[in-house]
Amino acid sequence: MRLLISFALASVALFALIACNSADSPNRVASSSTPATPAKPKAPPAAGVPADGVRRITTVELQDLLSKGQAYVVDVRNEASYNLGHVRGAKLIPNTQIAERAKELPRDKTIVTYCS
Repeated sequence: MRLLISFALASVALFALIACNSADSPNRVASSSTPATPAKPKAPPAAGVPADGVRRITTVELQDLLSKGQAYVVDVRNEASYNLGHVRGAKLIPNTQIAERAKELPRDKTIVTYCS
């Protein structure tokens, strides 16, 4: 059971990190080490759902969750970026450490990550 919960937390963290690198990032550059091959057309995502399937929330929604004690904010940037400024109360867990530090994440709150 503990392994399953750890895997679930690591999966949540992975999905959260995907959001930081998703196609809606304005500075994203595609790269590939293999030649491009035609891909099968994908079904369009449901209205309002990002292509990567990771839920996004607004700052107003975050404030509401925090005021109710229902959210835990994780800054996944590096320490230098965190020290320049971060969301008040955010826990610094750089994206390279998410898997090994997943046990630090609460199981009873919505985990909100950000990277910019």
